[in-house]
Amino acid sequence: MLEFTKMHGCGNDYIYINCFEREIESPEKLAVTLSDRHFGIGGDGIVLICRSSIADAKMRMFNLDGSEGKMCGNAIRCVAKYLYDNGLCIKDRIKIETLSGIKTLDVNTENGFVTSVKVDMGRAELDPSKIPVLLPGDRVINAPLKVRNQTYGITCVSMGNPHAVVFLDDVDSLNLTELGPCFENHEVFPERVNTEFVRVIDRNTLKMRVWERGSGETLACGTGACAAAVASVLNGYCNKGEDIRVLLAGGELIINYTDDRVLMTGGCVKVFEGVIEI
Repeated sequence: MLEFTKMHGCGNDYIYINCFEREIESPEKLAVTLSDRHFGIGGDGIVLICRSSIADAKMRMFNLDGSEGKMCGNAIRCVAKYLYDNGLCIKDRIKIETLSGIKTLDVNTENGFVTSVKVDMGRAELDPSKIPVLLPGDRVINAPLKVRNQTYGITCVSMGNPHAVVFLDDVDSLNLTELGPCFENHEVFPERVNTEFVRVIDRNTLKMRVWERGSGETLACGTGACAAAVASVLNGYCNKGEDIRVLLAGGELIINYTDDRVLMTGGCVKVFEGVIEI
């Protein structure tokens, strides 16, 4: 019998499992089984909350297809809420180990429970070889890429995982079911890619849809919102060092990009707790 907590950040819902006192075998298979919305619990994947020797806790995240993600901005906020609300780490500042390094999170509370979290996501990586993307130059900013007989301008950023940001006048009418996989599996992305389709509303507001590698279109993506904000600054649409509001299908995030780091602020919600037989 496996106890779990269903949580979401901007509609990006995951199944959270406390691994402080137990070890999960084959989390890749478990992610596929539990995430199924008809025959399982339903979610964008599973998140294991583990002990860490170098931080307050360690987060491991597995996508719908069982692949392990290096970082998830919406999930890590929920991990901080889980740790605080359940008395595992009652601090205003929590450090969480991920595959993309240790992240620092500042929690905001109301009546003893965490309602929102600000995450220091670290520096945005723009070196194509480290994203990775197989295109020339020291940065990929509005570079032409042919996808399905159409050329798009892509700006590539890594926030612990690879992102390609595309700016368009209309994102609502896109058929991401067809277009998303073509970006995700394009030959210039050796490790596949998350793709953000972004409309600039004004110098402090973006609207975004996202296709995540391994999960498909989701209601929100924290690292994707960060990548979109970084790309908007690099392309001259927004200003560095100012708060940028990113509107997602499941809610909104506030992103602030500087040369030293990217800050992401957003809500985190517990949906329900349960027990499932595995």
